[in-house]
Amino acid sequence: MSQPVPDAQRRTLQAIRDLLAARDIRFRELHHEPTYTSEQSAAARGESVEIGGKAIVMKVDEAFHLFVLSAARSVDSAAVRRQLNARRSRFATPDELRQLTGLVPGSVPPFGRPVLDLDLYADEAMLANERIAFNAGSLTDSIILAMPDYLGVAAPVMFPFSKPAS
Repeated sequence: MSQPVPDAQRRTLQAIRDLLAARDIRFRELHHEPTYTSEQSAAARGESVEIGGKAIVMKVDEAFHLFVLSAARSVDSAAVRRQLNARRSRFATPDELRQLTGLVPGSVPPFGRPVLDLDLYADEAMLANERIAFNAGSLTDSIILAMPDYLGVAAPVMFPFSKPAS
């Protein structure tokens, strides 16, 4: 199993803090026990699962991209392929994720550049949420902020690519 790179964890968390501070965005930061599922993360944060921003790295044709959706939903891979005019898509492996970001599954924050060097897409269903909560580079650090602030600072390309989790 791929292990996190501690420097990457610290750099990622600090990059998010710096980005939010530079835009004078208010946020809440929590340090908690390690969480390995969306349900565990929601419980540790005292938030509903729907508020969780699940960040998933996918390889679409030959390029990796970052997709963010509510933790209560699942990726509709066909919708991703249609939107990006692609023939193939798959989730990044833990080793690919570590090589790309230095992070482990479940710790990837919902930010592309300048935090992570990936194109960023967010599911339109997230617009129904007042705020977003996410693991910020580790399985023990979470950040919660208002959805309009997140969308303004992260500037994702928005389109519908989720379906209810089964």
